[in-house]
Amino acid sequence: MFWMRAAWFLAMAAVTVLALLPVQHLQLPVLDWWDKAQHAVAFAVLTFWALWVWPRQRMRVLLGMLAYGAGIELAQWAVGWRFGEWADWAADAVGVGCACLLWRVLGRHFRPVLDK
Repeated sequence: MFWMRAAWFLAMAAVTVLALLPVQHLQLPVLDWWDKAQHAVAFAVLTFWALWVWPRQRMRVLLGMLAYGAGIELAQWAVGWRFGEWADWAADAVGVGCACLLWRVLGRHFRPVLDK
């Protein structure tokens, strides 16, 4: 479990760096998706991953991910070369919600594995 947590922290750091880079550095084809879809997918993956490694901290994970999304938007506004948008935070919240729903459905199957 240590390695899953360490990898999650590295993924969070990578998302933070990508979110704060100037836009001209993000023109790779993999980053060409629609902006709101990127937010939703990234937050769904990160949230589901966090729920996996901290299954008994569900509310903290969900609230923490929402706060992280708001923090990224505020940081983008502050750096000057990015634009923080509350619509992006709403897309983050959709991703968090999707991960929560998926966790509720699949978590029942994983719970015996997680309780060990």
